[in-house]
Amino acid sequence: MASHALLNIAVRAARRAGEVIVRSMNNLESLTVTAKARNDFVSEVDRAAEAQIVEIIRRHYPHHAILAEEGGAQGEHEVRWIIDPLDGTTNFLHGFPVFAVSIACEQSGRLEHAVVYDPMRQELFTASRGGGAHLDNRRIRVSKQRTLEGALLGTGFPFRANDRYLDTYFAMLKAATQIAAGIRRPGAAALDLAYVAAGRIDGFWEFGLAPWDTAAGTLLVQEAGGHIGTPSGEPYQQGGHVVAGNPRVYAALLELFAPYIPEEMRAR
Repeated sequence: MASHALLNIAVRAARRAGEVIVRSMNNLESLTVTAKARNDFVSEVDRAAEAQIVEIIRRHYPHHAILAEEGGAQGEHEVRWIIDPLDGTTNFLHGFPVFAVSIACEQSGRLEHAVVYDPMRQELFTASRGGGAHLDNRRIRVSKQRTLEGALLGTGFPFRANDRYLDTYFAMLKAATQIAAGIRRPGAAALDLAYVAAGRIDGFWEFGLAPWDTAAGTLLVQEAGGHIGTPSGEPYQQGGHVVAGNPRVYAALLELFAPYIPEEMRAR
């Protein structure tokens, strides 16, 4: 694994945030089960994890810009950190052990380093531009699956602001279900993309994601030899609708989805 100061800081920050999250899991059962209390608890954990990440970055790089799910955009600099301190919040809240810390570092708008850390499995996915993608210290590659027949796909259901795409999404889901070997909806896009990179799933699609959901996963997929773009095959620009996979499955998904894409989605 290429040693690089920025990547090393991202790894240290992700592990620290993971510790905060795992410790907080012990308090889940004592929650008062009201919507407000549950959501407040989650945002408290998100904020605590994010604070650890930002503190480590700021200690080493006080002038770098940050885009984080909780804290928003902070500062201006050619180097920017894109952070999701807890991707899979709903899973976490229910004790469903699928969630991750996602940290990406971009320079002049280009992704350079990525970390996705699964604190429950203690799996660390990393990538640096030109250096490949790794799981712990092993090089990972996208799968060799050649067709949608026999493929295992990941996805995420549209929610809230994207429920206008429900019919489009379910038409795509129906089409994919009729061909693929299986479809999984684990609930953490950062991990889904890491799993594409590791060859654990052959392809993935979801609508309405935020930059912090996908920035680290994008570089992981690319450095593992995969493709990532919009449902209409445009370059993915961090945020919006995404399709990813090994090269053949990615192409097959674009072809499968093409008849269902509404006009307003073509730009994203």
